[in-house]
Amino acid sequence: MNALIIEDEKLVALELMASIAEVDPGIKIIGTVGSVKTALRWFAENAEPDVIFADVQLADGVSFTVFDRFKLSCPIIFTTAYNEYAIQAFKVNGIDYLLKPVDWDELRHAINKARTLTKAQGNVAVDIQKLMLALNVPVKPVFKEHFLGNTRNSWVPVKVAEVSLFTRDQLNFMVTNTGERYILDYDSLDEIETLLNPDQFYRTNRHTIVNLEAVQSVKGMSNLKLIVKLKAPNHLIDIEISRDKAPSFKKWLEK
Repeated sequence: MNALIIEDEKLVALELMASIAEVDPGIKIIGTVGSVKTALRWFAENAEPDVIFADVQLADGVSFTVFDRFKLSCPIIFTTAYNEYAIQAFKVNGIDYLLKPVDWDELRHAINKARTLTKAQGNVAVDIQKLMLALNVPVKPVFKEHFLGNTRNSWVPVKVAEVSLFTRDQLNFMVTNTGERYILDYDSLDEIETLLNPDQFYRTNRHTIVNLEAVQSVKGMSNLKLIVKLKAPNHLIDIEISRDKAPSFKKWLEK
């Protein structure tokens, strides 16, 4: 069985993955998403899994928003610290409601129930995106609007529009339009890039993603590379773009 995990706490998601592997090694985790917006995008771009393990309270809302948008046929096992959503959970294909920390016996029972239901229904995964395209329903991409930056053991919410660039230097950072620099709790710039609107942000190189609104000027070099100058107070940061990427970057600037 293929499974998707919806959980906004990375450590909790890793613990759940480990528990599932111990209880039922036959389950393959095909993805983990940590917010309502990334979950909406995931279901717009991927086939429905055989089973979903979902937290209720996410950083940007409740997971019921996802299940209201996409009418899924697969069973959903809710894993949450809150017991007040139980009734609502069973209205959206919820087959079990496990309170954190998840008990292995309860998890095993829930998985067995999901397997039984999947076999009985002959559940066929539906590619939501292809279906919507076939019906000429436009699929609107969902992009992140805020990031949480870490500074001095405090979390600071920052609007994406206020970020000049994302950069990697051992850790991942975002630099705001006013020059603040915050650590981001993401594994890679690749992951961050998927959350951003490509019309607004461009991956200039392996280490940097830049905001169009932060670009002050672009200087051409004799080796056909480009040097991007940012607006103050980040004007001392120079971003190099390779000769190979220069044409696509110019096209992006002209959008």
